[in-house]
Amino acid sequence: MVLGTQFDSFIHPLTVLLALPFSITGAFLFLFLTHNSLNLYSMIGLILLMGIVKKNSILLVDFTNERRRQGMGVREALLDACPIRLRPILMTSIAIIAAAIPEAFSKGSGAETMVPMAVSIIGGVALSTILTLFVVPCAYETFAKFEANSKQSPSNKR
Repeated sequence: MVLGTQFDSFIHPLTVLLALPFSITGAFLFLFLTHNSLNLYSMIGLILLMGIVKKNSILLVDFTNERRRQGMGVREALLDACPIRLRPILMTSIAIIAAAIPEAFSKGSGAETMVPMAVSIIGGVALSTILTLFVVPCAYETFAKFEANSKQSPSNKR
């Protein structure tokens, strides 16, 4: 509901939330590959992961909507917005992965709580960042066709 209010649409929140399954898949895959279990601490990492992945999608969708309000078409807005927002998305994703790496390799006391959380964050952010950069623009362009006939289109707002 908050995303619907932010975008003045019910279509673009679906575009934003489309990236969430990729983060869960990446987290589960990395937990499996590192022989860690899904426990309370890795689930806390999954909750953190949802916010990070959602933020990356919101950056793309919001900036694309801004370009469309300036009069660009859907494809032109995506081709303009995606390269501009690539840097902030990659910077935050790399910073989060770099911050979680020391916890993922920790061996001291309390490591059994930090390692699954860090591994789930690293795996989820890595996979979802790569796939979000491809899936969200494609979904935006697809869902924009449904939006074009309604009054809620960002290009029709003045």
